[in-house]
This record gives sequence, structure tokens and C-alpha cells, in this order.
Amino acid sequence: MNQKKTKVLIKMPNSSIRCVLCGSNVCKAYFFVSNKDEHISRKAKTILALAGSLVGFLNGFFGGGGGMVCVPLLQKILRLNTKESHATAIMVIFPLSLISATIYLLNGYIEFYPVLTVGLGVFVGGIVGSFALKWLPPKTVRIIFAIIMFAGGIKLII
Repeated sequence: MNQKKTKVLIKMPNSSIRCVLCGSNVCKAYFFVSNKDEHISRKAKTILALAGSLVGFLNGFFGGGGGMVCVPLLQKILRLNTKESHATAIMVIFPLSLISATIYLLNGYIEFYPVLTVGLGVFVGGIVGSFALKWLPPKTVRIIFAIIMFAGGIKLII
């Protein structure tokens, strides 16, 4: 199913922050918005809001993992394809993770040595993973995601 999409430009002006990529004071972000978005039923919007609350709770409570719930919900409710659902989940989880991390930091739960060492690996892995998502076939992405979810579930049980 090939949906028609509209390219939307979002400008984020901030004179005190310079864009890391282009050096300008005004960053531009392009989002592709499905023209079908405005036809989401009230029931689907309610389910999405409740699901979003669940994703936020899981991310805040466990310090991550909300994406494992967010991806399948985006695929089932909005019928996003595999790559769109993974990329959208990242955009949903990012601000949640910042908020959760701030609360954990304020409560003194963060150890800084692991943040620096593991954080470097996460940074590099995130870049590699985002490029891999672009080039891997959707079926391969679904299989990898299913294996990771299954392995994580088994690890929790054992």
C-alpha cells in the first residue's frame, strides 16, 4: 500500500544554539506526513493516546523499553510499515527518555562512568542502526526485532 505523503518543513529558530550539521542558527527538520492522517477515527485516536500512556509509563518505570511496545502498536493501529514504525517510535521515545533521565538524575540514580562508557557505544550503535534500518529489507527488520523481543522475554523469565 503506497500512501501519498506531504513533505512538511519545521523550522526551529534558536539564536543560542548552532546546528551541528550545517552551522546555521536555524535548524530545519523535514517530516513526511501522510495525507491519510486526518482520517484517523476517534476510537483509533483514543487507543493511540492510551497506548502512548502505556509506552510512557514503561519507559519511565523501566528506564527504557517503551519502543518494544510502541513499534507493534504503530504497525497495528496506524498500519505504518516496518521502517516507518521503528523510526516513529524513536521520535516518540526520545523526549520520553530525556524526561525520564532528568528525573532519575534529580533523584541521584545515575552513575556517570557507565553513562560515558556505555553512552559512547550507544551513540555509535544508534548511528549504525539507523543506517542499517534504511538498507535492510522490512522482513529482515521484523525478524531481528522479533528475535530481540523473544530473547529479552526469555532472559526475564530465567
